[in-house]
Amino acid sequence: MKILHTSDWHLGRSLYGRKRYHEFAAFLEWLADCIRQQDIDALLIAGDVFDTATPSNRAQELYYRFLCNVAGSCCRNIVVIGGNHDSPSFLNAPRELLRVLNVHVVGAMTGNPEDEVIVLHDRHNRPEAIVCAVPYLRDRDIRTAEAGETVEEKGRKLIAGISMHYAEVCAIAEQRQQELGDVPILAMGHLFTTGSTTVDGDGVRELYVGSLVHVGEDAFPACIDYLALGHLHIPQLVGSCDHIRYSGSPIAMGYGEARQQKQVIAVTFKGRTAKVTEVPIPCFQALERLSGSLQDILDGISELKRRQSSSWLEIEYTGAEIVGNLRELIEESLFETSMEIRRIKNKRVVDRVINAINEDETLDDLNEQDVFIRCLDTYEVPDRERPELIRSYNEIRTSLAEQDRNAE
Repeated sequence: MKILHTSDWHLGRSLYGRKRYHEFAAFLEWLADCIRQQDIDALLIAGDVFDTATPSNRAQELYYRFLCNVAGSCCRNIVVIGGNHDSPSFLNAPRELLRVLNVHVVGAMTGNPEDEVIVLHDRHNRPEAIVCAVPYLRDRDIRTAEAGETVEEKGRKLIAGISMHYAEVCAIAEQRQQELGDVPILAMGHLFTTGSTTVDGDGVRELYVGSLVHVGEDAFPACIDYLALGHLHIPQLVGSCDHIRYSGSPIAMGYGEARQQKQVIAVTFKGRTAKVTEVPIPCFQALERLSGSLQDILDGISELKRRQSSSWLEIEYTGAEIVGNLRELIEESLFETSMEIRRIKNKRVVDRVINAINEDETLDDLNEQDVFIRCLDTYEVPDRERPELIRSYNEIRTSLAEQDRNAE
């Protein structure tokens, strides 16, 4: 049996206002070809299929077209779990219809762990694998809040809740394994783990996640033969476990990911022994970050022009002088090229402003955290009080982000 692990598609995501549907379409076309070339039996999609809870019609079209395309190929089963960006009710809505195509969807945790255990069958309808399809676990799903809790107590409860849920689901899978034969147990998840690597601008929202970042490999039962994780955009192992992996996002979601080699993961099973192969994904749209003085930036553009690049550019001006016509000069240097400026950051302007937004600064230069810090500065909140306020603020943001606006 051969499976393919992917995650964090974020269909519908834009980059500083630029739609990226051509990249998503190119990736999904490549993925369908990869499935056929690799003779894949099952595809695991570990969350964040869409970038928002209310994806555009075009993002939905890409998703359903891909599922129909692959359902008619060698790939007999597709398993999709919800991520923190996905709307559970939106993903689950066509679940019964998709099951006809052997597409199994688990949008969110339910009251019954058996709903997350899926048995996959081969061409002769014989069991060939058991999947523990654990979706993104929201705080309210696994922890009961109590008045007066400390941050550490919340963290311990979150870890305990996650561990307990995986233990319950995997116990059901082991029971099925005893009934069906010694087939591999696969598991899925969408969360942070101990030692996880992120980069600036990788698109992983800096929301409150308690001590999820400290969930270690010991939180996952030993019966799991391969664990397909999503949420982090950098491909990586968990600890030293070759069978517990993040596949990463298929395209660079931000300039912090621009130099990464994106990949999907092919896993071949002989019995319950897994052989893991990293399959590189081609780059469908180059991103380039140029930083330095005006001359450094112009030299960088000249080099890209020499290479006939069609990159999307993020420019960060860090020179000592204030250049009033910075954008004009850069746009002039790009004349008659296919390159695009997606963002210009003027560090001279940003450094000049500490407590307020002035006419030279826009909200594009700030994120939600920056704005909250500005508020703390404005009201002169003492440093000793800030950590708890910031944690509470991030917890509220997470709670709002996790609300399923499509649910009724």
